[in-house]
Amino acid sequence: MRKDYYSILGVSQDADQDEIKRAFRRLARETHPDANPDDPGADARFREVAEAYEVLSNPDRRRAFDHGETIDLGDLLMGGFDDLLRSVFGNGGAFGFGGQRRPARGRDVAVEARISLADAAFGTTSELKFRALSTCRECAGVGAAPGTSVETCRQCHGTGSMQVARRSIFGQMMTLTTCDLCHGSGRLVAEPCRVCGGRGVVREEHTVSVEIPQGVSTGTRLRLAGRGEAAPHGAQAGDLYVEIRVQADPRFVRDGDDLTCVVPIDIAQAALGTEVSVPLIEGESMNVTIPPGTQPGQTITISGEGMGRLGRRGRGNLNVVVEVVVPERLSKEEERVLREFAELRGDAVRSRRRFR
Repeated sequence: MRKDYYSILGVSQDADQDEIKRAFRRLARETHPDANPDDPGADARFREVAEAYEVLSNPDRRRAFDHGETIDLGDLLMGGFDDLLRSVFGNGGAFGFGGQRRPARGRDVAVEARISLADAAFGTTSELKFRALSTCRECAGVGAAPGTSVETCRQCHGTGSMQVARRSIFGQMMTLTTCDLCHGSGRLVAEPCRVCGGRGVVREEHTVSVEIPQGVSTGTRLRLAGRGEAAPHGAQAGDLYVEIRVQADPRFVRDGDDLTCVVPIDIAQAALGTEVSVPLIEGESMNVTIPPGTQPGQTITISGEGMGRLGRRGRGNLNVVVEVVVPERLSKEEERVLREFAELRGDAVRSRRRFR
């Protein structure tokens, strides 16, 4: 049975991205296994909520789901639930239900890739630049000056945190606090690196070559795991998120995987038929036959000449809309011929009209 991701998140089909994100934040807190330690079904419920969010928060997956297409779930949640929660709640986490303290993770970085409609149709490689923290080359990220050592913090024993007993109205409670000696790093540096000042990271300009797949649209987000900011003291690097913005092409209007272009013809061509040159997204053109008696606004569909499909084989269609253009000015000979044509068909027309 096909899942209804809108019902799972409790939102309507016309919900915007902010509503979907708010619904996921609320349900994630309610269904996360850490919030329900005695409920064996919590994990399955949380997975279902996470799956619904991954589909509806992605414009291309959501569009495919709305059209009744089967969603390939093989690539969803590849980064694991921690990465999904970080992308929604930030590095601070969503719950605070305890657990072992992790080293500070590098920040995620978001950059925008502007590409043409043709590049979106067939895929491309985009070179992006951004400034972010990198591992210090002088100390290889250790934070200590070359030739010196780094010691484990004697107060927290390398954990970066300490358990502290606090009194509350519920009695004595144990909480985790950041170690005040090593400031949460779990390490003590006697002689800091002269380049990074003991942090193990420096800010630099990065250049990244990103493979953009075919079929992307404005709003598509690509995730490059571990390509974001480096973290101090060798902790896990953040991720790089590439936000796609597809620039408009004056030749076409895009609707999902399909493209539409308008081709003008005159009255005689519409009545008698003709052959016109139609632009293609790759920059070439093809001849298309316009049959006799073609009406204004009539559409001729050319299969397989539209956009490449994201995550699937094949291409959409190119819809050619015929625009019949009525001349605003006629020569005397053109007017005479048209009046004869109207007379033959018995069409009533104005007896006199001045054309230049």
